[in-house]
Amino acid sequence: MLLGLLAFLSPNFGLGQESIIDKAIRHSGAEKLKNAEVSFDFRDYHYIYKRNKGRFEYTRINRRPDGTKIRDVYTNDGLFRYVADTLVSLSEKRKKAYANSVNSVIYFAFLPLWLKDPAVMFENMGISKIQDKEYHKIRVTFKKEGGGDDFEDVFLYWFDADDYSLDYLAYKYFTGKGGMRFREAYNPRTIDGVRIQDYRNFAPKLKGSIDFEQIDRAFEDGKLEELSIIALKKMTIRVIP
Repeated sequence: MLLGLLAFLSPNFGLGQESIIDKAIRHSGAEKLKNAEVSFDFRDYHYIYKRNKGRFEYTRINRRPDGTKIRDVYTNDGLFRYVADTLVSLSEKRKKAYANSVNSVIYFAFLPLWLKDPAVMFENMGISKIQDKEYHKIRVTFKKEGGGDDFEDVFLYWFDADDYSLDYLAYKYFTGKGGMRFREAYNPRTIDGVRIQDYRNFAPKLKGSIDFEQIDRAFEDGKLEELSIIALKKMTIRVIP
């Protein structure tokens, strides 16, 4: 799913009838990332994002214990891995795995940028309260055509009813053994007019014990446990005129 969304992002996603998603994208300033260069660190990796007029190049860089640099570069033409600046041959399975891994980080880092993709289908679930604050709760599913390998995944997004900031999100996935996650945004900041934020990542304490559609209630009831922190560091953004 992520692979398909990022590769075929519609260049006109900001046009059309006003909606909750349109307002959320406007609030975030994410439209500026349609033509921009971005760099940031996430865990042990350095990422470089370049996108301009529909062409994209996403690079992930890290080093092996012996200091050898590994560079994964995903573009409109596919995934390429360089070891010590030498292009290496990869199986199709590994190419897809590395591309999905790079895309996943980019996808979550720049939400709600991608939510007007043609493969996205919305369901407005009304107003929901989390910690006594009102949110527009939006359910997102994907068309099989254009939705990528994981088109069956389901997402939930909670947008502040006043300013349309994306404060919480959750997703249910079916790869591997499957599962669900809930993320709480924190540390919002604005960089060159773009809202960037980090997340606390939660999962059910007991697998299979929670109705995904009510995961926000489970969060408030203390039925989720924190698994990790999603923190983007040393981010720089340069908008391309």
